[in-house]
Amino acid sequence: MDRAAWTRGVDPHGSTLEAAYSIQLLPSIPAWELALRGVIIYAALLVALRLFGKREVGQFTLYDLVFILLVANALQPAITGPDTSLVGGLILIVALVLTNYVVGRLDRLPRFHNLFTPAPAVIVKDGKCLTDVMRREGVDREEIEMAVREHGIEDLSEVKLGVLEPDGTISIVPATGIVHRSKRRVRYHHRAGN
Repeated sequence: MDRAAWTRGVDPHGSTLEAAYSIQLLPSIPAWELALRGVIIYAALLVALRLFGKREVGQFTLYDLVFILLVANALQPAITGPDTSLVGGLILIVALVLTNYVVGRLDRLPRFHNLFTPAPAVIVKDGKCLTDVMRREGVDREEIEMAVREHGIEDLSEVKLGVLEPDGTISIVPATGIVHRSKRRVRYHHRAGN
């Protein structure tokens, strides 16, 4: 083969380089199937995170990041199926953004909101840690003591009430009566099926 033929994209095996590197624009599966796959995976992941995941995912540890990357990589084939097209990717983006918008709107309804937002949990009462609740919520004593110190209280015995809020913060009601709220979020939560 001459050099001119090679530069035009003809390879010795008979296919053109252009065909090998072309971008597939149109989806190889129906658009409705791509959208449906995205919505189903979104819903399944939302339920799984509610049942087994953190209440507050604003603070990631290194292994949380690794977990999220692995889940995303594992779910990608389930979402796209055999499709690798540009338009298919755009269809999925639109479907996921619309699903997220709808879930955000539904979250304004009390019944729906209560499905995915746990109730506050009392973890300290009259200076004593409630170990059963702490274990269920995945909170350890050090995290409670840190929240107590952040509120300017020296000892746990000075706490009338400690509440793990739905957003992951720990609210402290001191025995003296002035209410403080920590901006700190608890790193590990696990709430099964509440």
